[in-house]
Amino acid sequence: MSALGDVAGWLRCPVCSDSLALDDATLRCPALHSFDVARQGYVNLLGRAAPKNADTAEMVAARDRFLSAGHYAPIMAALAERIANAERVLEAGAGTGHYLAAALPSTARGLAADVSVPAARRAARADPRVASVVADTWAGLPVRDATLDAVLCVFAPRNPAEFLRVLRPGGRVVVVVPNTGHLAELRAEHGLLGIEEDKAERVESAFGSAPDVERVTFLTHLDERAATDIVAMGPNAFHGARDVGATNVTIDVSILTFCPTLTG
Repeated sequence: MSALGDVAGWLRCPVCSDSLALDDATLRCPALHSFDVARQGYVNLLGRAAPKNADTAEMVAARDRFLSAGHYAPIMAALAERIANAERVLEAGAGTGHYLAAALPSTARGLAADVSVPAARRAARADPRVASVVADTWAGLPVRDATLDAVLCVFAPRNPAEFLRVLRPGGRVVVVVPNTGHLAELRAEHGLLGIEEDKAERVESAFGSAPDVERVTFLTHLDERAATDIVAMGPNAFHGARDVGATNVTIDVSILTFCPTLTG
């Protein structure tokens, strides 16, 4: 529970927005709203049932296998460079917490937030420096104003107003979005969900400022297990199970870094 204790001072009550403090195995605010820490180490600050499109336990397991195998290591390395000087980092839509754990500087502390309980349960085990909460990015992050050095959002829903609210002066938001070439071979072969051609541009417009952009693209070989998992770990999982054969796949993403105090 030490990770949660390290970040408890960052948090605010999802009911009244007052500060939270960790008391034994419970988070409490001055108004006595309380939230018990699960035995797996995460705390649920959602206050309602998770939405139907939240990641399932099967999706989380597939993502855990895929990311643990290192297939996205170049993306994680690029993220680490973007937050190299950060001490307080949140990943919104964190899933298993792999990206946050891999990118987090050695002396930093991290908070993984996801609307999925199975994801939060897994993220609580991602790294001793990472705490995990169940929260909805759209509804509002349970984080105090001007608290964080960096917010990561990797293939996840974005709430620019909330991300900017929780940043300290000089902080940054780092967003990863797929380009149209991402997983092109699997999309063509298996009819997976498409990617909008202007996705990066729409993200830039939503933040209202010009980001620094880094494109990460490479070709990787996936065996049958990894190819099946990469389909099963994302939104395509809601459109029916697929057994996918071994294949070479293009990874093609853009990493957008927004520094609001520098870009206005």
